[in-house]
Amino acid sequence: MRAERLNAVLDHIAQHGSVDVVHLSNRLGVSGATVRRDLRALHDQGLLVRTHGGAMANNVGLELPIRYKASHHHPEKRRIGLEAAKLVQDGSVVGMTGGTTATEVARALADRQNITVVTNALNIATELVLRPNIRLLVTGGKARHASYELVGPTAEALVAEYHFDITFVGVDGLTVAEGCTTHDDTEAHTDLAFIRQSRRNVVIADSSKIGKVTFARICDISAVNDLVTDKDIDPAELTALRRAGVAVTTA
Repeated sequence: MRAERLNAVLDHIAQHGSVDVVHLSNRLGVSGATVRRDLRALHDQGLLVRTHGGAMANNVGLELPIRYKASHHHPEKRRIGLEAAKLVQDGSVVGMTGGTTATEVARALADRQNITVVTNALNIATELVLRPNIRLLVTGGKARHASYELVGPTAEALVAEYHFDITFVGVDGLTVAEGCTTHDDTEAHTDLAFIRQSRRNVVIADSSKIGKVTFARICDISAVNDLVTDKDIDPAELTALRRAGVAVTTA
């Protein structure tokens, strides 16, 4: 399907920085003309730069918009969301940053009673706004098109007024040495605002994010209480995280 091809193209460029039409045609099992149409569509959306015979990333550390991330590792993210939601007790105030895995947590919490959710993610707010059983607060801030998150000083000022029993943090990378990282520095500051106001911080990330470091640091590993991930996590990373004091749950 076309959406799967576009995801595959963006994944390859995110990992390698560039790609050529012949390679993609062989890898995806489609004609060169189809690949060229896909590359032009992504170029027109500003997600890559067309070159003679292929394409290249248009920035360092390509960040995929959330509409493309949604289908990546979806079964794993769904399981992570269901498992993470079990950590929320009745009456809790829940902080929630953005991301596709956080969206799965929100969906798992949608039928819960007597909880308050504070989020800076527009798509998560959309998931929960019609649920009268959930008290929902949404921050202001500058909207990021890639993640649908509201970020910056306005968001951080509101978050600083609240205290959370538990916060779910989506990340683009997590290691013991570098802690939690993401692609955008402003988003990292807003995520940190949530973490500072929370008694328990839970990173939710599929295993492809573990052992990876991206552009901007959110927090040190010492600020992370729990990690909920999938069973494909690298055993060495799992051991290192547990030794660092992180309670790791695999779903």
